Amino acid sequence: MGSNSSRIGDLPKNEYLKKLSGTESISENDPFWNQLLSFSFPAPTSSTELKLLEEATISVCRSLGLWTVFTLGGVGSKAAASPELSSPLANQSLLLLLVLANLTDASDAPNPYRQAIMSFKNTQDSSPFPSSIPHAFQINFNSLYTALCEQQTSDQATLLLYTLLHQNSNIRTYMLARTDMENLVLPILEILYHVEERNSHHVYMALIILLILTEDDGFNRSIHEVILKNITWYSERVLTEISLGSLLILVVIRTIQYNMTRTRDKYLHTNCLAALANMSAQFRSLHQYAAQRIISLFSLLSKKHNKVLEQATQSLRGSLSSNDVPLPDYAQDLNVIEEVIRMMLEIINSCLTNSLHHNPNLVYALLYKRDLFEQFRTHPSFQDIMQNIDLVITFFSSRLLQAGAELSVERVLEIIKQGIVALPKDRLKKFPELKFKYVEEEQPEEFFIPYVWSLVYNSAVGLYWNPQDIQLFTMDSD
Repeated sequence: MGSNSSRIGDLPKNEYLKKLSGTESISENDPFWNQLLSFSFPAPTSSTELKLLEEATISVCRSLGLWTVFTLGGVGSKAAASPELSSPLANQSLLLLLVLANLTDASDAPNPYRQAIMSFKNTQDSSPFPSSIPHAFQINFNSLYTALCEQQTSDQATLLLYTLLHQNSNIRTYMLARTDMENLVLPILEILYHVEERNSHHVYMALIILLILTEDDGFNRSIHEVILKNITWYSERVLTEISLGSLLILVVIRTIQYNMTRTRDKYLHTNCLAALANMSAQFRSLHQYAAQRIISLFSLLSKKHNKVLEQATQSLRGSLSSNDVPLPDYAQDLNVIEEVIRMMLEIINSCLTNSLHHNPNLVYALLYKRDLFEQFRTHPSFQDIMQNIDLVITFFSSRLLQAGAELSVERVLEIIKQGIVALPKDRLKKFPELKFKYVEEEQPEEFFIPYVWSLVYNSAVGLYWNPQDIQLFTMDSD
């Protein structure tokens, strides 16, 4: 591409627009297209052009950010049900910003739009920008936070939130310091809760946002201090009062169970378990239902493990009588399920060794289903991690046995709370802290560029794209 703004390669710009969109109705004076194409060139080489581009970058990122903040649903007003229809300028601006931020770097210069996204600061931050940051601007973080909280029902708003949390440390620090994190976390949990109604990309982004947040111990502690009332969208059980932390656990576990029975996506499994693992040492006052669901998930995994073993045994017996029947590869299935079981045992162990005294409901759930763990006590893959779990089960089972039969739930919990104080903590073996950090895959543009353009195709207002000419993403991408 040359630097001549009237031409794209060998085509006049207007002809290129028609070719790109598959329509004859695009005007060369269309402001959206002029913005998009005037900023879609590799970084220029001359100092004059570079200076102009830097100034344009600051201007575009600032103006797009402000459009998004102040018109996407309207800060301070009731969130609109359909932001694309009620705020077309905000929606177009957000899509354009995502396109620009995901342009690939030029061979001799990084993408200036991504640099701007990575480095902008709060208007209340008076510290000077480092001289190494060429594309510096400021924006009101409170307004941006409010708009993002209100608009997570749209893919593009969730993708913007991911981009900011992952790439801009100023934003991440600001959000983690908020005392109203429930306003951001609840919409993300609602995306995951309605997983069957969302496309896989939207679910991935929501889950990765949670994973990034759980990398922070302060976040993991604070979410258990936020008490929520009457979560109406959670339909499995009436939750009149529950901590944000316990609700997060419930939704993530539900996502795992949905994935096990429907999509069987290992990537989704891994990120769900990583988020739970990051939180596990900070579990506090787990709701009894959250504690039950942790053990219920382990029960489901245990049954699946036994079923795979049984199928492998039956297939092996069948193969002895018929040499023509190929033996299914159960070893791989068994390896995957055992990895997940191992992770669940590590999560339970992490809670017991770091915050046992805060979680009598988890001990209760463990004791109620203690027979589940019997088969794993001597299993070579789990023997080490079972030591602490087995010790806790044995210790509290003994105290319950001494207390007599037919104990009420309240009496059992009372005995558990007394036992927590009496259990010598030095008897619990220390394991390395469970910590997982989100890292983008190699060549992330292979995922993000088609995703962004599929959003443009599906969400941009008043733009026509000929579906027969689309090669960047499949038409079932939504």
